[in-house]
Amino acid sequence: MREIKSIFGKKPSPTLDYTAFWWWFNSKATKFFKVVQEGSQIDQNFLDPLAAQLALIKKDYYYVTGMYDENTAELVFTAEGNIAQIVFVEDLVAAAPRIENWKFTALKPAIRMEDIDIHMGDYRFNQDNLNFYANEHAAYPDEVDLTLIYDDYSEQDSETIRLGVYIYLDNYLGELKAATIIDQMQVIGPVQAEKELIAIARLKDYLNWREKEFIEKYNEERYDSKEDHYATYEGQHANGNPLIALVNTAVLEWDSKASHPWIANIELWYKEGNNGMPGNKTYELVNQLEQDLMKELQGEQGYLYIGRQIGNGVCRMNFACCEFRTPSKVLYAIQNKYKSQFEEVNIDIYKDKYWQSFNHFR
Repeated sequence: MREIKSIFGKKPSPTLDYTAFWWWFNSKATKFFKVVQEGSQIDQNFLDPLAAQLALIKKDYYYVTGMYDENTAELVFTAEGNIAQIVFVEDLVAAAPRIENWKFTALKPAIRMEDIDIHMGDYRFNQDNLNFYANEHAAYPDEVDLTLIYDDYSEQDSETIRLGVYIYLDNYLGELKAATIIDQMQVIGPVQAEKELIAIARLKDYLNWREKEFIEKYNEERYDSKEDHYATYEGQHANGNPLIALVNTAVLEWDSKASHPWIANIELWYKEGNNGMPGNKTYELVNQLEQDLMKELQGEQGYLYIGRQIGNGVCRMNFACCEFRTPSKVLYAIQNKYKSQFEEVNIDIYKDKYWQSFNHFR
């Protein structure tokens, strides 16, 4: 496989019409196949033109290519850990036509454990030098918290080793599962271990069991938005500027938070008015954007509005979500609709099964 590349598009289209891209790819498919098959000047003759075309759709597409078998080239599109990008990778591949000599794959698939041997500097990562154990928390019973034990762990090279372990899991579990099923993870050496070590070969079975148990426990669990109650909080930034937060305090006390483990976040950066607060026009724009979000992400469908914080030149809004694909599309569309009216509009989706990032409001 060739190296991974990132695509940075200057003018992404909120409609994300993949037709033109696949028409273009099909017209070049025979030429591209020969380039990958021969393995010569792949960047210049395949990856660079591919980058330019993908940039017309949306930024943040990554990919890796190589020969799947003697007669088939494979192009794997990946989100590289960006949860908000996963659905767009899946949609791109779902729109692909059948093209002779080509295989298109959404997200890096799981690889047989026997075939995984990751090399990073002086370190190797494989089934012979990795183990794990699970950490349990009484207050967070559904949290999947893992400790990975690497035989040759060195604190001096901890960052390299952690990266090597993450890459190993990406290959062993597959990109989607590695990115979505594990809540917390740390990497240590054997001397630091506090529990009996479990062979890494048993990790898939453990995660499958935890996933099945979780789905059975929380399947279609929904919060009644009629219980919503909002409170206003006032505080100060370190520079003395005020901070005002409007928070749904009722939903923060809900006892089924883990059923909505995905936090969708949007940041609106604006030109500061008095003491870092927005002017009237910006306030109106923030309220309009908030209403647009709440129309698309409704509580009965599994998207709960947590609230917003505003001050010091930025407004942050948060939703707790039962899944991440719909919020990814909604936030991206909102970003494109409003980005010209703010200094910046940034979006993010992350996993926080017990909404610990909002503890300061409880």
